[in-house]
Amino acid sequence: MPQDTELAQRLQAVTLRIVNAARRADRPAPALLAVGKTRDAGEIDALCALRMARGEPRPGFGENYVQEAAGKIQALAGRPIEWHLIGHLQSNKAKQAAELFDWVQTIDRPKLAAALARHRPPQHAPLNALVQVNIDDEDSKHGCRPEDVPALAATIAAESGLALRGLMAIPAPHPDPERRRAAFARMRALFGALAATHSGVDTLSMGMSDDLEQAVAEGATLVRVGTALFGPRGNGRTR
Repeated sequence: MPQDTELAQRLQAVTLRIVNAARRADRPAPALLAVGKTRDAGEIDALCALRMARGEPRPGFGENYVQEAAGKIQALAGRPIEWHLIGHLQSNKAKQAAELFDWVQTIDRPKLAAALARHRPPQHAPLNALVQVNIDDEDSKHGCRPEDVPALAATIAAESGLALRGLMAIPAPHPDPERRRAAFARMRALFGALAATHSGVDTLSMGMSDDLEQAVAEGATLVRVGTALFGPRGNGRTR
């Protein structure tokens, strides 16, 4: 079967999962962020074309690494892609990230927020910013503590080069779906409190290929999907 046909089928399957999960929860269907980690520009271009043909004027794509993303963003400059950084960002990469991306979803400390704001080109719109929350307090995960969200959000909101848009999290991969759903519910509560105190907060980024249904049930407005769209890593045109 041609690869583009397989890609179209996977896109259709993911779209149905999202729509059905939203219908069951009686919630609006969240936006889809396609995760392009290890995928080449050709694969992203093919998926972008499919999504645009389905009526998405500016499909969202997420990248984990600034350096890997830079070449893809340059190669696909002719596509109206909305680029999101969804991987941990070191402060020494803030300048490049601020120049390349439309969104940074992984702001977890004031120093990083200040660096991104300082380096955002003045001719660009403010950089859309999400606070990354370590919702399960995992030593191996980045993100601020839930109790630190208000202060960090206030820091972001005070920066003219940034636009505070909401929260992002990667809960612990518990085998029990209900354990993950509990983490998503805690994120929903944090998001509600943030939206009540800051105008413009509208994005709750949570849920991936294996748990998007639980995330949608708890109010995700954006789900980040890689494997379910592109297939297992290494099975594409290139890694």
